[in-house]
This record gives sequence, structure tokens and C-alpha cells, in this order.
Amino acid sequence: MVELRAITEENFDECLELEVRGDQEGFVDSVAHSLALAWLHWENSRPFAVYAGDEMVGFLMLNVSDRDDGAGKGCELWQLAIDARHQRKGYGRAAAKAAIELVRSAYDLDEIVTSVLPGNDAAERLYESLGFARAGEVEDDGEAWMALSLRG
Repeated sequence: MVELRAITEENFDECLELEVRGDQEGFVDSVAHSLALAWLHWENSRPFAVYAGDEMVGFLMLNVSDRDDGAGKGCELWQLAIDARHQRKGYGRAAAKAAIELVRSAYDLDEIVTSVLPGNDAAERLYESLGFARAGEVEDDGEAWMALSLRG
């Protein structure tokens, strides 16, 4: 249903035009901010444009680490944003599934983690439906971490 494609010179400007709904802006960073983070963390960040056919519908970024910090090797689903014009069509779920499959096939990692900010109930329900579960303590700002085991 969707395909994750690298951010390139050809699709960079289009990617920067992606925007979530106004009521979602506090839950995800802008694409420009995310790409700046990707540049700063170039060793581990993997930014992607989300395509439905030939149309860009969203942005997704992974932070992949093969270091074992005692809790296992893992990946963070760092950003997932579907453009306001393309929401409620299943693209967010399909993009998250595509990211999970990419990580399973391309990396030898133990888990994928993501975080959900307070009030972002739709994201929490989405991640739970994909097998993520609350993990660890909730941070002071209310941010909750969720994890999906890639083993077993």
C-alpha cells in the first residue's frame, strides 16, 4: 500500500511541504526539523518519504543503533507524520508496518521503540494495534515509551 523511499535531491522540496493537521503539530516535529536532526545524527538516522504510488503522503524517520547498551540492540521510530490531506486513509498504519518490516529484514535488532506524548491517543492506539506495549517509566513531561519486540 505504501513504500518508504529515501529523501533525495529530487523529492526534498516536496517533503518539506508536508504538514500535519493543526491540532497534531504539538505531537510531531516539522519535516524540516526532523531532517535537521537526521543531519546531526547522520550515523544512525534513516529519514524516508512515505509514498502511495507516485504520490508522497508522509514522512517517517528511524534512528537505528546496533550498540548493545545492556537492554539489547534497537531502533527508534523517531517520527511518523502523514500529510493532513492524506490522513484517515490507512497510510500511517501502512507506513509503520513498512518500517517494522524494513527493520526486521535489514538489521539484526531486538526491538523497535517509539514515544507518545500526552493526549496523542490516536498514535498510542495505532502502536498498540501493531503490537507495541508500554515500556519503562513515563517521563516527567508525560511522554510514554512503547516497545515492539522483534524476537520470537
